[in-house]
Order: sequence, then structure tokens, then C-alpha cells
Amino acid sequence: MKTKGGIRIAIVGVGNCASALIQGIHYYGPNRHNEEVIGLMHESLGGYRPSDIEVVAAFDIDARKVGTDVSRAIFAAPNCVVKFEPGIPDSGVTVRMGAVLDGFSEHMAHQDEKRTFVKAEAAEPSREDVVAELRRSGAEILVNYLPVGSEKATRFYAECALEAGVGFINNIPVFIASDPEYAARFAERNVPIIGDDIKSQLGATIVHRVLTDLFAKRGVKMLHTYQLNTGGNTDFLNMKNQERLASKKTSKTEAVQAVAKTRMENEDIHVGPSDYVPWQNDNKVCFIRMEGHAFGNVPLELELRLSVQDSPNSAGVAIDMIRCCKLALDSGVGGVLAAPSAYFCKHPLVQYTDDEAYKLVEDFITTHSTEVVPA
Repeated sequence: MKTKGGIRIAIVGVGNCASALIQGIHYYGPNRHNEEVIGLMHESLGGYRPSDIEVVAAFDIDARKVGTDVSRAIFAAPNCVVKFEPGIPDSGVTVRMGAVLDGFSEHMAHQDEKRTFVKAEAAEPSREDVVAELRRSGAEILVNYLPVGSEKATRFYAECALEAGVGFINNIPVFIASDPEYAARFAERNVPIIGDDIKSQLGATIVHRVLTDLFAKRGVKMLHTYQLNTGGNTDFLNMKNQERLASKKTSKTEAVQAVAKTRMENEDIHVGPSDYVPWQNDNKVCFIRMEGHAFGNVPLELELRLSVQDSPNSAGVAIDMIRCCKLALDSGVGGVLAAPSAYFCKHPLVQYTDDEAYKLVEDFITTHSTEVVPA
């Protein structure tokens, strides 16, 4: 099979998720192309492999990352992601100071430096500065990994992507792709966007959705459900500020509500982050409980515990999002990419069941692929 050229991406937020993504780009290198590949939904997607992705620009606000080669910045504190591909050579790409805006919650300033962000003293860039860097670097796609609650900062970078004409992947629960106004603007500029709020490969939300859909399809009426999550990375520490959680709770709750047979009352469903446990580091533990009535109106209860490494659990999905966005760029397709958004994100513009979204995204890949397969 013949593969294509590279995919040039810029990253905003060089945290644990960015670290897992970059490690994965190197882990799934050419030396593994002829082996059994574990952990990818698509080894080759439209002719692109993970190792075809190249980081050409990066932005962060942490003093330990700004001014550092991105290959070293991904392992700098407060990152605590597991090192599954430690031998990554310097990339030649230096992390630049990003725009702070609301990307830094004040409660983070009072935590142990090993656990929290340390704001760099460098001057913040203007929108013109970021756009210039995107163009200088030749970035084709801007990937957003800002902290939850970064409403103004995410909009700042979405505007930069629009002005620079680069694809935008919104991995966090700030509603850009699912905002009809933004969706129309990306369509008008013919710039592809995927979002909002990435689903993990096999995480709390996708498992909760599948089980909720199963209840509906098997005729079980769900009466109550909760999803409780604990973790020890900066994402969970950042979310200790309840004011930053509104969009996150909406995103996760609506992802489950969307596949319920009938919409549940707010008091009967609780989905969201629960607490920060420092010693868990990047390990996320999820508890799901579902109560319902089955045949004969007889009670039924289900309880599940899921333990995952949080950031690698999202990286394989991000790799597919990037490659789908690149296929759209190759095909001249702009606006919200409905199928990838529905399959890869919790809060897309249009919700589908996961079975429906899977078929739609496979059709999207087939339609926009120019992969060359030998006879």
C-alpha cells in the first residue's frame, strides 16, 4: 500500500493529551507497519498512517514548556502521562508562548508546582502573531488541548484557525463546532472543523452511551443513572473550580441523554467529574450505576468500574480525527465534518447513536479517500 505525504499540525496546550498524541505518532512508526497493530481503530486511514503526522508548531503558557523543544516539553511537569515511547528525538519545534485569557484558573496558582501550571513571564501573542506562526510553520490543522473552561481562549484560537485557513479540531467542551453560528462561519470559509469534546477510545462516556443504548434497544426503562470519575492529572485539578465545569457537564450529560429511549429528568441523571485524587496521576477511574425496570416491571441494576490511563485513551481517537480532517482538506471540504464529529466527540452539532456514527464515519473515509492499494 502506498502512503501519502505528511500531515502538518499545530497544537495548543502541550499537556498530557498532547504528550500521548506525540508519543503515539512515534510509537506507531514505520517499524510497526508490518506488525500486528494494537490500539488503533485504523492503522491506515485514507492512506495516512499515524507516523505521517508532524507537529510543526506548539503553544503553551507553562514556564517549563515555553522555549523548549516540543519533544522535551511533553515530559515536563506537571505532565504525568505514562511514558510508553520515551526515546523521542528533538523535533526542532520550539513551544511558543500562548494566549492566557481564561486558560488559567486562579485556584491553580495555589497548588504544588509539580501538580499545577506555572505561568511563563513571556509576552502573550496577539491573534496576528498566532496566525503568522500558523502560516510560517505550514500548519494545516490546529488541535485544541486547552484546559476545560477555556471559553475565551478556545474562541481566540478558533478565530486564528479561521483567519489562517487551517482545519480546527476542538478536543474540549467549549461549543464551537456545535454552535450553529461558528459552524456557518467555518462553512463559509470552507475550513473543516471537528468537535466538540473528544470521546476516549474506551472511556466513561462511550461505555455509558453503549449501555444506555443497550437498555433502550432491549426494552429496559432506565430510571436513574450516574457516572462518577476521579483522577490525578491537571485536567481533574483544573476542574476543581466548579465554575469551569458547566460546559463539561452539559457535554457529558447530553452525550448520554442523546441515546436514551426517552429523555431523563435532570434529577435522575448525574454525569461528570467527581474529584481530584493526586496519587492517581493520569489514571482515571470511572464508576457507572444504572437502575431500571425490565420485563414485568421488575427492577434491574447495573454497576461498572472502569480504570484507564486517561490521556493515551484519547490519543488514538485524536489521531483519527486529524487524519479525517486531512482527508477533508485534500478533498476541498469545509465546515463541520458531521460524521467524524458524531463518532469522535461527545457534543457534535448532530448526535447519532454510536452504531450510526460508526457507519457514517466509515462512509466519510471511503468517500474522501484516494488511498492507493496494489492489485
